[in-house]
Amino acid sequence: MASSVAPLLQPRDNFSSVKLLAESPSLDFIPSSYAYFNAHPHDSVASDPQVSIPVIDFSLLSSNNPDQRLQAIRDLGRACQDWGFFMVVNHGIPESLMNAIIDVTNEFFNLAEEEKMGYETKHVLDPIRYGTSFNTSKEQIFLWRDFLKVFVHPDFHCPRSPRVFSELLEEYAKRTRGVARELLGGISQSLGLEEGYIAKLLDFDSGVQIYVANYYPPCPQPELAMGIAPHSDHGLLTLLLQNGVGGLQIQHNGKWVNVNALPNSFLVNTGDHLEIVSNGKYKSILHRAVVNNKTKRISIAMANGPSFDACVAPASPLLTDSHGNQIPGLYAPMKFREYLERQQGNKLDGKSCLDRVKVSICTPQ
Repeated sequence: MASSVAPLLQPRDNFSSVKLLAESPSLDFIPSSYAYFNAHPHDSVASDPQVSIPVIDFSLLSSNNPDQRLQAIRDLGRACQDWGFFMVVNHGIPESLMNAIIDVTNEFFNLAEEEKMGYETKHVLDPIRYGTSFNTSKEQIFLWRDFLKVFVHPDFHCPRSPRVFSELLEEYAKRTRGVARELLGGISQSLGLEEGYIAKLLDFDSGVQIYVANYYPPCPQPELAMGIAPHSDHGLLTLLLQNGVGGLQIQHNGKWVNVNALPNSFLVNTGDHLEIVSNGKYKSILHRAVVNNKTKRISIAMANGPSFDACVAPASPLLTDSHGNQIPGLYAPMKFREYLERQQGNKLDGKSCLDRVKVSICTPQ
């Protein structure tokens, strides 16, 4: 791996975004403050390209054929247990809407810098936040990424520009939340619970939904930079859409796996709170984003979680085995709002936030 990095040419604060930095004239080397792999030399950049991720046919979850529906639920359960990640096809959301939300997101990042900076991040629960990296107040090495985060449910928010943003985002949020609810119903059943159990337990109707747009400009030294560091997501299910440019990698069996989506599909990963409510049966998955030196990548994650005030703990029916014996709960209860503030208020560090709510189980000698 090449290790030549330009010295920090200007103070970090001179660049309000990675997009602005990437568009600097004659940028041949990244500043040392972006050299992620120099600071993390033991992180592997190698990946396993031979692995195929599970594919879930969404239409079969609502099939009138009970055998087809049961098989779809079983497939969904296996994907959550073995991978924590799957691709969803035949979900019913128009391709035109998916393309339009990518286009309007690109328009936002192309707005004048001063207009975007009007949404500069202040508090992690601000309804609209624009920023760069992940949390620059906590980081020493920055990520090659700009972001826009918008709370779209239970209360809908949206930047004023571009003009059509609000209408498109409101429709897209509604549609993706419907897909997430149906998937969550199938996941509930795969755990042996009633279809609506998790949604009711965590007040999904008032649940937090966050639109997270990521902008990764071309990078002159992609072998040194990182778009998003390895992490798991808060919440229950994240539905990811991208502009046809790869970069997502997930960790599976200790290896990083390149993931590319089929046209008009969603990439879905299980979140920390699904791991908690399933008492560890379904694990949230570590994933990251790598960058390239040829073209920009845009990804849009729709994070679907419990309500702010839901106190998330393992589902009580999962704390008893088939013989009626008690099974220990592996996670301490915590309100979703508090978890969100803790995770988003720190730097990205794998699953460290989830680790803090794990309960130590002492095995009798």
